[in-house]
Amino acid sequence: MENKLPETPDSGNAQPEPIRIEPQRVRVRLPQLRPYVTYTILALTVLVFLGQMVTGELMRSGLLVVCPYIFGADWFACYGMKVNELIVAGQVWRLFTPMLLHGGLIHIGFNMYALYILGPELERHFGHWQFLALYVASGFAGIVVSFLLTAAPSLGASTAIFGLLGAQAAFIYQNQGVFGPRARGALRSILNIAVINFIIGLSPGIDNWAHLGGLVGGGMVTWFGGPLYRLEGEAPDLSLANRRGEAVLFQASFGVVVLFALLAAGGAIL
Repeated sequence: MENKLPETPDSGNAQPEPIRIEPQRVRVRLPQLRPYVTYTILALTVLVFLGQMVTGELMRSGLLVVCPYIFGADWFACYGMKVNELIVAGQVWRLFTPMLLHGGLIHIGFNMYALYILGPELERHFGHWQFLALYVASGFAGIVVSFLLTAAPSLGASTAIFGLLGAQAAFIYQNQGVFGPRARGALRSILNIAVINFIIGLSPGIDNWAHLGGLVGGGMVTWFGGPLYRLEGEAPDLSLANRRGEAVLFQASFGVVVLFALLAAGGAIL
């Protein structure tokens, strides 16, 4: 007598049900550095601006010697703003000092607000001294481009601020595999901010060449020396590790400064 197994409907055509893998949340430990350098730059810039206000008032009242040059309404701007002919004459510090100077409350207000927004996050990822190197190299690059492409005197931290914007764009783009889908949205936001600011920069009295130079300088420093992350550890507890050593960003900053210094020297000769 033959025994048969019980039949099930459509047993011959049955397909295995797909295995559903529920997405798992993972925790990634981010750098927790306090942004001391950002706040120090902000405080120093505000102190310099207060010095501008005081010395400007003293010069107007005749209690302080008037600026020997035709530029500068205060002592700090007199000896620190970007003036091409004075740079060519040997006052090369004017390729750095303009990033500490401002022309009014609105000017410094916008720049320091941007530094307050952009600086802390970049400093946490880059490190304290690396962030300072980025800021100075970006500001220098912007001032050099302004020196080469416009004869108008200028001052302001916006060269360095645009450098931070370029650095943020390069940093997010190179690490979008780690940051995930949010990276595209962040990059779009950075692009929108840059475009809006360049459009505003078409207004009279705004040095868009300096902004462009700072943006390129900051992007270059970060592209060649910024943190390049990989995930370490075991899910769900992961941490970020920089595949580049900390010294690489200093090297990239130095390289950008040397490159733009050579461009400035060439422009001065010509």
